[in-house]
Amino acid sequence: MTKERLKAYRSNKAEILELDYALQNRWKSDTMIGNDVIFDYSKGYPMPQCVVGFDKEKYERLQDRDLKRKKALEQECKEVEQFVDAIPDSLAHRIFRKLFIDGRKPVTQEQVAKSVHLDRSRISRKIDTILKNAQKAQDAQL
Repeated sequence: MTKERLKAYRSNKAEILELDYALQNRWKSDTMIGNDVIFDYSKGYPMPQCVVGFDKEKYERLQDRDLKRKKALEQECKEVEQFVDAIPDSLAHRIFRKLFIDGRKPVTQEQVAKSVHLDRSRISRKIDTILKNAQKAQDAQL
């Protein structure tokens, strides 16, 4: 686990909500209306005519793309949540949860330090230690 993956968690959660909205409401959008030209042979020779309607191919392509992206983001979020939940140290678990998982707006290490009654530098060292140990454990498994 890296700090970048932990910091991206909130953004990934927000993007999942946006993708959910797009997946559920895309069919209502005017962007799904497409036009094409067909040839009308009713008079014995080809006459181009414009046809306007729902572009099903575009709809399905966009839905598939967004669904794949949503599943990938959900998997990433699940891995981050499992990592934080697996932290055995109660204080470190609280720190990681407050900094990276809980809430909508970003929280600073200073604010977390006040809530757990530690110095900001101790918070930073605790985060670095946990991430370093996680990296060592991951390297040992390989």
